[in-house]
Amino acid sequence: MNNKSGKSAQAQNNNNGYLKVEQSPALTGEVLLSGAKNAVLVTIASLVLTKGKSILHNVPASADVFEMMELLMCLGATTFFDTEQHHLFVDTTYLNNWIVPAEIMRKTRTSILAMGPLLARFGKVRIGGLPGGDAIGKRPIDYHLKNFAKMGVIISQEGDFLCAEVDALQAARLVLEYPSVGATENIIMAATRAQGATKIINAACEPEVLNLIAALQKMGAKITVEVPATITVEGVDNLQAIEHEIIFDRLEAGSLLIAAAATGGEIYIPDASADLLDVFLLKLEEMGHTITVGEGGQGIHLKSTQSPRAVSLKTGPYPGFPTDLQAPMMALQCVAEGISIIEETVFENRFHHAHELVKMGAHIKIEHNKAIVTGVKHLCGAEVVANDIRASMALVVAGMVAHGTTTVLGLHHWKRGYDALENKLQRLGARVSVHEQNHDQIWFFDERSKDKNLRKTDT
Repeated sequence: MNNKSGKSAQAQNNNNGYLKVEQSPALTGEVLLSGAKNAVLVTIASLVLTKGKSILHNVPASADVFEMMELLMCLGATTFFDTEQHHLFVDTTYLNNWIVPAEIMRKTRTSILAMGPLLARFGKVRIGGLPGGDAIGKRPIDYHLKNFAKMGVIISQEGDFLCAEVDALQAARLVLEYPSVGATENIIMAATRAQGATKIINAACEPEVLNLIAALQKMGAKITVEVPATITVEGVDNLQAIEHEIIFDRLEAGSLLIAAAATGGEIYIPDASADLLDVFLLKLEEMGHTITVGEGGQGIHLKSTQSPRAVSLKTGPYPGFPTDLQAPMMALQCVAEGISIIEETVFENRFHHAHELVKMGAHIKIEHNKAIVTGVKHLCGAEVVANDIRASMALVVAGMVAHGTTTVLGLHHWKRGYDALENKLQRLGARVSVHEQNHDQIWFFDERSKDKNLRKTDT
């Protein structure tokens, strides 16, 4: 990052407020999970394939959800979000636009997942610029574009717009060089309306992908998942509106378990499915923490050790260690006894948080895609910057065990990824609070408004 972009990011972080974290007591109690961010966003995008009124349940009130709602409204859909009951209502009956504005693409990279559904519905799409979101390194959309081209899509660049057009999507045998979650999801959604059977080899099979497949099957899509990592989609003529429940967030579960382990606490998460976190839970046990799983793999209880041992880990596609838990797990290793080697294989630039942890007294050395963490006796509070969603969680975890006060800038990332997670942490005993300098304003469609204007609400 050059100095200019660094200053820009710092200014943006300051404008969006901060998290204040004090050294916290051992977190204790029971906590419920929100719907999975990585599942709900693509499911919202998939509704473009339908005509009618759909309802999604267990939807987290995170900033990225509102951004996806805004995207659908730009395309002509109407939406209403009951944030208290976590129900999202979407009507795509009169969806009539296939242009994704650049300002929306800049806000969240999940917007690229509208490409497959728009090609399936309209046979064309114009995307303004490349996706935004977290600063965690290159995440090219080559896998998306190359495979769309194999399905007959003609892709071109017109000024700042990425344009794609196809007369009729063609089924194909597609081999992914890497099991990209986004590419897998985008291809599956496009293939639901392709002519023939599309087979995706080396597909991503994350729980969030399977939740999308379940939603598409409810719409009438014909999709089968085979071992090893192969997904077959038979095209159909029409897809119908649905009612669907989003799975609970396994990454939020992991983050809460890490927070409890770091503070020497004991928590129970009844919503958590242990079989979605096998490798992660293994690493917590290797540190000395006691993990108890409920009947049928449902519900996770953690009782932390007072003498945690450092462990090494390597991120990878599911069912490997989740890259989205690498940052908070690094914070946990900072105060464990011994040396941890953390290898990041999913994103090449996902160690921004390491530099911020060093400001707090952590001993971390970066060598290419590996971080070597030597445990220290204690951390000290500092002003730090979160450059992505998971980094914000890592710095909050570090702040809870550090002496003094920690100020975490980059509140917008925290709000993008979590549904008021600070409130759950507070109920467990954490001393963490949100301080907003400028209230974010969310636009949504008010179905009760006769003139069908958008109205604005502070959040």
